Amino acid sequence: MKIYAFLILIIPGLLSFGQKKQVCFSFDDLPVVSYGIADPVFQKNLIDKLVSSLKNNKIPAIGFVNESRLYNNQSIIQSQVELLNKWADSGLDLGNHTFSHSDYNNISFKEFSQDILDGETVTKEILKNRNKSIKYFRHPFLHVGNTKAKADSLSNFLNDHGYIAAPVTIDNEDYLFALAYQRAKGKADTNLIKKIGHDYIGYMESKLKYYEMQVNILFGRDINQILLLHASSLNSEYVDSLAYIFRKNNYDFVSMDEALKDDIFRSDITVYGDWGISWIDKWALSRGKKGSFFKDEPATPDYIRKLAE
Repeated sequence: MKIYAFLILIIPGLLSFGQKKQVCFSFDDLPVVSYGIADPVFQKNLIDKLVSSLKNNKIPAIGFVNESRLYNNQSIIQSQVELLNKWADSGLDLGNHTFSHSDYNNISFKEFSQDILDGETVTKEILKNRNKSIKYFRHPFLHVGNTKAKADSLSNFLNDHGYIAAPVTIDNEDYLFALAYQRAKGKADTNLIKKIGHDYIGYMESKLKYYEMQVNILFGRDINQILLLHASSLNSEYVDSLAYIFRKNNYDFVSMDEALKDDIFRSDITVYGDWGISWIDKWALSRGKKGSFFKDEPATPDYIRKLAE
């Protein structure tokens, strides 16, 4: 009887040990984040490398487009459109990130909703040519509305126009690492380039573990994660390493459709403010968690912040 009782206690733990988890890789600010490098060859090589690494690692990523990047004044830049075609031809999904990456905290609902509509024209056509339709919207700066009324207005608008809001659970400052990395490459500082890449991967793994810890405290289980990244040179060169750390932590790579099947994304959010934070943080604040709950969040190294100034 004692052995039977022991097995009842231990078997659930054995079954959950090594259980597969799921993550969706999402990239903001497509076609490319080049930090001022306008050379079409550089940009093409960046996207080619990023797409190739995603395909090799069987990562069904989604990219969110700012269509203002496709234009010079009112003339379309065909090379920029071709970057999106390359992405879509590889079976990767595309979503809307507004036309101009506007900040919903600083403009009216009318202005912001128009920016969403302006931001879908080319992307819709690219997807239509591949028998797909645009489905997901990602809030710039993760600003969903700093009051309930403003958030509800946007949510209703998205629903009326057939969009699903694409949340983020693993927020991070990859863009600061990416800018520091680009500046180190500009100086041809080999040691600094390697250091930034090494520290970036360590930082991203610590972010993963931090958000896993937070969500287990909140909900008592692992959830489907949605990782926020940007289409930068840094990520084009380190997707393999990012894929490795997620596999090492027992993750499978899934689409946004699959990730959002987790009922956790129907959890209530009842607090609003100017912040642009992960949905895990929003859920924590909605459950009354205070500053001490967030104290262990990994910080971006000071040298990265200085390089990115």
